[in-house]
Amino acid sequence: MANRILIVDDAAFMRMMIRDILTKNGFEVVGEAQDGSQAIEKFKELKPDLITMDITMPEMDGIAALKEIKKIDAGAKVIMCSAMGQQAMVIDAIQAGAKDFIVKPFQSDRVVEAINKTLGA
Repeated sequence: MANRILIVDDAAFMRMMIRDILTKNGFEVVGEAQDGSQAIEKFKELKPDLITMDITMPEMDGIAALKEIKKIDAGAKVIMCSAMGQQAMVIDAIQAGAKDFIVKPFQSDRVVEAINKTLGA
């Protein structure tokens, strides 16, 4: 059975790019969210195996959403996505419980590697 993944990013183009990478590599994209509060609702509803989470989003950022998701399920697997130059935020995300991070623009082999590593494949 394919691993079920939730994509969270405020940019539709980025969601489309990562969805494309995931589906081409045999993962099932079960949902998408465009901000942190949507991510929390979708997480509760869909129970994905893994979440790719953008750090910088309107309404609620990825780190705040990550902390809330970890309260719901301490075992949740989240990979943060960030643009170059956000090292401090990446450190905050890892401390908050993120399993890994991928830098934008996405390189498909790095995305797949991070997901496989996080899911223990």
